[in-house]
Amino acid sequence: MGTGTSQGVPVIGCNCDVCTSPDPKDQRLRVSLLIESAETTVVIDAGPDFRQQMLRAGVQKLDVVLITHEHNDHIIGLDDVRPFNFRQKRPMPIYAMGRVLGEIRKRFEYIFDKDPYPGAPKLELVEIEDQQELTIGDLRFKCLELLHGNLPILGFKTGEFAYLTDVKTIPESSKSDLKGLKHLVINALHHKPHKTHLNLAEALELIQDLNPGKAYLTHISHHMGKFEEVNPTLPPHVTLAFDGLSLSL
Repeated sequence: MGTGTSQGVPVIGCNCDVCTSPDPKDQRLRVSLLIESAETTVVIDAGPDFRQQMLRAGVQKLDVVLITHEHNDHIIGLDDVRPFNFRQKRPMPIYAMGRVLGEIRKRFEYIFDKDPYPGAPKLELVEIEDQQELTIGDLRFKCLELLHGNLPILGFKTGEFAYLTDVKTIPESSKSDLKGLKHLVINALHHKPHKTHLNLAEALELIQDLNPGKAYLTHISHHMGKFEEVNPTLPPHVTLAFDGLSLSL
């Protein structure tokens, strides 16, 4: 549902070739993923574009939100689960690490007030951790620890698909679960080195190590370049992801 960095693309006030490109594949909302089965709907991360993403994808119900980590571009849209609260008549389960749940309580203090205002969203906070296996409806997920610089965060694997974003390094304890998958989504910020994110060269090296059938790059900055220029330079089994990309698993 979104493949851009914390600023999104186009960036406010930027007139570079990417930010002024008419190509929809160069227009990126903040990172988020929707997984749907016959029975279950799960979203990974709810950033500031969550409402727009839900409307654009035509989502009618939502069972759970999985959170990778506490940075604003991954959680600040949680207030917009309210329509699902009203429609489904229950709190929305939010699955995240204990540290992240604490940050959600701080940033959305009004939600957890003893006497919340009428219409406030209702969240059910559920703590999860590295290597934990989750059953959500008819879907199964495994939580995998990643490092966003020095910050431990989570990636999620379901079947032969894994979603990893904001990664700088992957602990060896998680790598064994990620090798040889059919589909791997992983971040690649741009071309230059970065303290907390993989750049393109690092992402390609990691993809070679993990050896997926197909790899999709996400959390892409406007500094990466235009889709039509960068994508043809990638290995045949690697592509820049784009908003609206849909896979059948």
